[in-house]
Amino acid sequence: MITSRFVIKPKQQLGKYRIECKLGEGGMAAVYRAYDTLEGVRVALKVPFQHRLTDQWMEEFRREIRINAQLHHPNILPVKNAEVLEGRPLVAYPLGERTLADRLRSRMSVVTAVGYVDQLLDAVAFAHGQNVLHCDIKPENLILFSDQRLMLSDFGLAKITIRTLRASGSGTIGYVAPEQAMGRPSFRSDVFSIGLVVYRMFSGVLPEWPYQWPLPGLDRLKAKTPPEMIELLRRSLELDPKKRFRDAAALQTAYRRLRGKVLRFRQRTAIGDAAEAAPQRRDWRTVRRRQFLREYGSVLETEHVCRKCDGPVSEWMTTCPWCGDDRTIHDGGTRMPQCCPRCERGMKLDWKYCPWCYGAGFHVSTRRPSQDSRYIGRCSSHACERKELFPFMRYCPWCRTKVRRKWGVGDSEAHCSGCGWGVLPDYWSFCPWCSKGIVGSG
Repeated sequence: MITSRFVIKPKQQLGKYRIECKLGEGGMAAVYRAYDTLEGVRVALKVPFQHRLTDQWMEEFRREIRINAQLHHPNILPVKNAEVLEGRPLVAYPLGERTLADRLRSRMSVVTAVGYVDQLLDAVAFAHGQNVLHCDIKPENLILFSDQRLMLSDFGLAKITIRTLRASGSGTIGYVAPEQAMGRPSFRSDVFSIGLVVYRMFSGVLPEWPYQWPLPGLDRLKAKTPPEMIELLRRSLELDPKKRFRDAAALQTAYRRLRGKVLRFRQRTAIGDAAEAAPQRRDWRTVRRRQFLREYGSVLETEHVCRKCDGPVSEWMTTCPWCGDDRTIHDGGTRMPQCCPRCERGMKLDWKYCPWCYGAGFHVSTRRPSQDSRYIGRCSSHACERKELFPFMRYCPWCRTKVRRKWGVGDSEAHCSGCGWGVLPDYWSFCPWCSKGIVGSG
């Protein structure tokens, strides 16, 4: 049942969907990972904010669904289901692994980038061929799946070019063409946005207004791509729309002519990932991390990788122990049946509180106590009825008492000088539990 305030919580049932955790939000809606109880699959469920539910918004919602319905393409995210539940629209999409924005937090090889560019251009060229502008092309709207497929999502701002094009300047400022920001979008505006996305993929830098050449990151771009690719991007990012490619199809045609040259240039200069440029050579970081995984991978459940340095991390770590990147909010998914909407780490169905971050409790939907061999600790509160703790819990999931135990790591006797928890100086540079630098780390 949906309450009048429509507060979305984990385990809440919205029609046939059971909410698991929040994936993100924009200015108009939030997106949740949800379980379709009829089909038995997980989906990305888009739920608009209550204050956005005006008549105009509902009309735009219907238009988005209709536009999306006419775009059948392997690189355009399809709508699985759309319905209005007690006055609130719900849209279900296939659930991807992450977004291109997530992927851009770590290094990307030229081969990988070229594959993504191929698919992005395929998607937008098809949409333009159907007289549809996207108007909000950005890494956050490019969904990645396990088979390396990229799919373009969120046609909420899309326009159908049947009549004179007019818009309100909508779109994400960082990727919006200047004329679109002034309310005059065209196919060339999408070309500009594509240019920015591709420039960032190859250079690691997002150019900003006034887009004067040489743009930031140009030296890195020159090291990874031939002059022809740089010229293609320069034309795509012209401030004067008339000087750009007329649409995504024209850009795609030009790109296909030099695609092979981009890959050959990459191979010839041997720039990029060490594993790709010289597969037979192992740097010391790779050897060290493999040894770490053999010794401590199962103990720490290091099933995830840092988005910045690609180092192995566990769901419970709040800092990458290799590079120090902040992991307060976990972004790698979980094997548990639900996740905390604050820190996005996994939770058992019978836990009253998130043991990984401090905050309000949750409604418990099951009375059946969970059984797990990982319950090896005990809560220190005399008032706590259940007491059982997983390793590395910060708070008791039953009573929210702060855990006093200083968790260790396997057979290591080393402890952080800041928080007192176990660390591995032979491998780590930072404490994954409090982010303090580790003295004497190797």
